[in-house]
Order: sequence, then C-alpha cells, then structure tokens
Amino acid sequence: MSLRLGDIAPDFEADTTQGPIKFHEWLGNSWGLFFSHPADFTPVCTTELGRTALLKGDFEKRGVKVIAISVDDLESHNRWTPDIKDVTGTEVNFPIVADPDRKVAELYDMIHPNASEKATVRSVFVIGPDKKIKLTLTYPASTGRNFQELLRVIDSLQLTAQYQVATPADWKDGEDVIVTPAVSNDALEEKFPKGVTHVKPYLRITPQPNK
Repeated sequence: MSLRLGDIAPDFEADTTQGPIKFHEWLGNSWGLFFSHPADFTPVCTTELGRTALLKGDFEKRGVKVIAISVDDLESHNRWTPDIKDVTGTEVNFPIVADPDRKVAELYDMIHPNASEKATVRSVFVIGPDKKIKLTLTYPASTGRNFQELLRVIDSLQLTAQYQVATPADWKDGEDVIVTPAVSNDALEEKFPKGVTHVKPYLRITPQPNK
C-alpha cells in the first residue's frame, strides 16, 4: 500500500554502512531525508550520493538527518563508496541501508513493477520529528534529483510547521510568504507585526516571519 502524507513512516531495523540501526531510534527528534537508489555502481546514483555528501552541512543546519537505501548488500555498498569519493571528491558521510531482500523497499513502496521488477525507483521521503511523512517525491531511474530543491522544500516545510503561512510558487528562504486562510483579518497585526499586503481577499502576503 502506498504511503501518504501524514502517515507514520514505517519503522525498520537494518544494516547500514555506518552500522545497524533502528530507523525511528536513529531519527530521534530530527527531521529525516530518506531516499532510494535503483542499484549500486550506477552512474546517476554515484553523482547523487556525492552531491548529498557535499551538502551534508546544509542538511545538518536544518536539523535533518540523511539516509539512503538501495537493494544491494552491505559488501556491495562498501565497495561502491570509494568510487563515489573518487568521482565527487567527498567521502560518503551518511548511512546507506543494505536491503538485499527488499524488505524496506517494499515497506516504503519503492519497487514499481511497471518501471522495474527488481530495482527501486528514486523515491524521496521527508519525515518530521513526529515520524510523520511530510513530503514524497518519485523520480524515474533515469532522472537525477535536484538536491537544492529538496533543501528548499525542507525550508518551506519547517517554516510552515511553525507559522500559519504557506509558500508561493518558486519561493526561496527569505522571500515573502502567504498568510493562510485560517488566520482572520482581525488577528493579522498580532500574528504578523511586519505587516500584511492584501493582494486579493484570499491572498495576503507578509515578510517571512522568522527572518
């Protein structure tokens, strides 16, 4: 069954390149980015894991733990990671789950038979500190992910979890945001002291509250 927004991210135990983990315990009170790869020793995956390693500090700044998975065993992962460093110049500094029996991949519905009977698609799950799924994205095996976009989405998720705002199209951290309809006009001054611009009765803009 497909996982939906608001569902609890399934817990699991698995071996990783950084030792065995219990997923929920490993996440603790952090946000999580959990993303899958079709297989080890594949070209797009190699660039993606290297890019993620380069951006680890950006994820940590946002309180996000990063973890990857592919349906290969630990020995394969450990043989692959030197290639990632060789290609990208960065050590893989986050765990990669070994999932040769595909238990975790199937738990997260990462196998799409019409795309591939054996390999995972490029799934992405952003998980909140409450262990609930906040975002899902699915890419075909041929398309590498835009990790700057994932950071942008996390910025939006964290901001909108804290304030009664939404982010408009192409929003970036630091730009104006939208006041949600749940906030009455009478409450605007108290909640948004930086001011609110009324574009339409249903569209109200305010500077980003936490900047």
